[in-house]
Amino acid sequence: MTALSQKCDMSLDLPMPACHLVFYQENDGESPVVDWLKELRHTDAKAFTKCRAALARLAALGHELRRPEADLLRDGIYELRIRMGSVNYRLLYFFHQRTVSVVAHGLTKEDIVPPTDINRAIARKSAYAANPTAHTFKGEIDHA
Repeated sequence: MTALSQKCDMSLDLPMPACHLVFYQENDGESPVVDWLKELRHTDAKAFTKCRAALARLAALGHELRRPEADLLRDGIYELRIRMGSVNYRLLYFFHQRTVSVVAHGLTKEDIVPPTDINRAIARKSAYAANPTAHTFKGEIDHA
């Protein structure tokens, strides 16, 4: 075994680092996902609490989060999967570099995540990659 392959084999045993969780912000300073969570807090406090718990798991586990809690949709867009009774809530997110997870979109779904919502998250991923500082929500979600 070469030194390089030994190093790669050893690194497979190391856990990925926890992620810094941020919320996507539009150019005008608005954060659609924070607004969605704020509305959810007022309409269904228990679902809001479950979404917050899912976000905490994403922050703690990052890339290691798997089904049934999270799943890759396409083009680097993942979904956090939250179920409350018969209602499915989804928080779409992507990774920036290795240690930042950006929550870009929230929705309630019945069947599949609509392609328009995935495309919106892809556009936000591109905007974030071009200027992370401008597209990082600076407020607190608890004060939203």
